[in-house]
Amino acid sequence: MPIALPDFISRWQTSEAAERANYVSFLNELCDFLEVPRPDPTTAEEHRNTYVFEKAVHFQNLDGTTSTGRIDLYRRGIFVLEAKQGSNPPTLQADPATNNLILTPPAARPRRRTAIRGTHGWDEAMLAARGQAEQYAKALPASEGWPPFLVTVDVGHSIELYADFSLTGKAYLPFPDPRSYRILLSQLALPEVRDRLRAVWLEPHSLDPSRHTAKVTREVAAKLATLARALEQQYPAKEVAEFLTRCIFTSFADSVELLKPHKPWLRMLQDLHTHHRHSVFPEMATSLWDTMNAGGFSPIIQAHILKFNGGLFESTKALPLTHDQLHLLIDAADSDWRDVEPAIFGTLLERALDPAERHSLGAHYTPRAYVERLVIPTLVEPLRADWSNTLAAVAELVSTGHTPDAIELARDFHRQLCNTRVLDPACGSGNFLYVALEHMKRLEGEVLETLASLGETQQALEHTGFTVDPHQLLGIEINPRAAVVADLVLWIGYLQWHFRTRGDAQPPIPVIRNFHNIENRDALLKTGQRIAAVDADGQTITQWDGVTTKIHPTTGKEIPDEAARTTVFHYLDVKRAKWPEADFIVGNPPFIGGK
Repeated sequence: MPIALPDFISRWQTSEAAERANYVSFLNELCDFLEVPRPDPTTAEEHRNTYVFEKAVHFQNLDGTTSTGRIDLYRRGIFVLEAKQGSNPPTLQADPATNNLILTPPAARPRRRTAIRGTHGWDEAMLAARGQAEQYAKALPASEGWPPFLVTVDVGHSIELYADFSLTGKAYLPFPDPRSYRILLSQLALPEVRDRLRAVWLEPHSLDPSRHTAKVTREVAAKLATLARALEQQYPAKEVAEFLTRCIFTSFADSVELLKPHKPWLRMLQDLHTHHRHSVFPEMATSLWDTMNAGGFSPIIQAHILKFNGGLFESTKALPLTHDQLHLLIDAADSDWRDVEPAIFGTLLERALDPAERHSLGAHYTPRAYVERLVIPTLVEPLRADWSNTLAAVAELVSTGHTPDAIELARDFHRQLCNTRVLDPACGSGNFLYVALEHMKRLEGEVLETLASLGETQQALEHTGFTVDPHQLLGIEINPRAAVVADLVLWIGYLQWHFRTRGDAQPPIPVIRNFHNIENRDALLKTGQRIAAVDADGQTITQWDGVTTKIHPTTGKEIPDEAARTTVFHYLDVKRAKWPEADFIVGNPPFIGGK
């Protein structure tokens, strides 16, 4: 029978002995409370110890010797758990003799504890526990597989979650984000917290956000492709793409409540559709976008709108929509844009807006896990190694009483992180740049948390003016449609991260800015004038456009349409293209099929 939460909390909230004295009992009772199985007894046959306390792992030392460590709690293919035991801080109590308030330290405790909770020393000890858990995970034999979760526990106080769903062991990150990865004992009263922990024990991969977000992203892209196809029967593809890009960002802003009150864009679309007033859509959308560009009061939604600015709303033209086309736009707008995955959305959106690529909407995009396999060793591991070294130096300064110097050292790293520039010289629709941005934002969250633990207030942190943002992500892309999408993806991803970590706090104004960080040009060659190539008779030379096909009358298969021609040009004054200065270069090799 599961233990009641008040009993569980009251029983454990005063625990302060060494972790070895308490952690087994605490974790067993936690399992009972969560209604998950307790760990099994350890056996002499090591391969059978799949869910046990004190799981043995063997380390290969640099001198060629081996040593044995023991994981506090292990569940094969699910988690490695490291337990610590913190102490409660001294409290103010009334002196029975004088009735004066006195600072009463905790009772004498001869046993070793992690640190006093709420201090920098405690934060440092819990980070060390996370590092210890990661070392245990890396020491597991390959046959065991990488666990998706690391769990660190301060017995009777908190549970911290770190996840790596790529199963590479390269980047265990706070889960679900740096704001909510630490679960205090009192938060077990929340059903969603209990469900999350139960899933960690029983179905960890059900918590992988990419499973849900990839599905949502494909669904949204499919709806946009249908709408683009319908509009292209009346308007040029470029004009349709620019219009839909504005619709997409407005739908996102609506979903994350950058537009208020309560999804006015969606309500406007639904009202026009319900009352068959689709004919006035262009005027209403244009008016709304004009206000989004400049900021101010919108007569369309009868509310004040933040200044969005950026290149996105330099043009505010809205295309006329039929009743059915308006319904398609409503379907796309009425999605949870908080759950759209930018790491694949770029490619899918680019194809949705490109008639030539639309047939491959669900094929050949690079999954997020593949993107991370390149981004993590190239960018994330070096940055995290620098941060680990900085943390060690910070800890040394704090321990010797030089906390102001420790704060300045952490600030220096934050400034350095906010000036780190990443280049993808063939960025496509920005998927690699977005993943780089997300990992840098995660690291920034850890840096800011360290500064807060050292005494920096949130107000002081916000007033520095430094933050990781899209201006650090540089891209070169020859396809103009993809370049526009890359810029959109970075801003959507940045704002998703803002709301995920800052709650309802308003982002800086203007909400988006035109940093010109995505350049629409050739990454290899810079050319001057170009002239049409001509043959010996002075006739312009043309070639198949490389895209248009027709059906062969005999075989029924697609073949190049020789009537679809494009001019061949000679380029003059050809030079090597210059790349912007960057600290890291990431990217995907060109896709050339089976070659």
